[in-house]
Amino acid sequence: MNYQRGRSNLNQDEKVFCVYIMTNFTNTTLYTGYSSELKARVWSHKQKLVEGFTKKYNLTKLVYYEAHNDFDSSLAREKQIKAGSRADKIKLIESTNPQWCDLYDDLD
Repeated sequence: MNYQRGRSNLNQDEKVFCVYIMTNFTNTTLYTGYSSELKARVWSHKQKLVEGFTKKYNLTKLVYYEAHNDFDSSLAREKQIKAGSRADKIKLIESTNPQWCDLYDDLD
């Protein structure tokens, strides 16, 4: 699987598909999603423009993402992360973002 994790900037010259995890201010609820336009997608979550789970539970903090080179691998990875336990997701987040910082401002 070819992907890039964590806080590194995404290369805007290539089409990338990102798997990401959002949470709320207190880190109590997690949401896993994917997008080919990560910064725009996270911004729409932050502005509460996306109806559904993230808006309902005020999930506005990007705490994890992976960049993939193709759609199929990103979709498979999203399903893998979603199928994991909450403990697995926490381990994944803390492997690159132990302070649970909002990574949105690190995106280019």
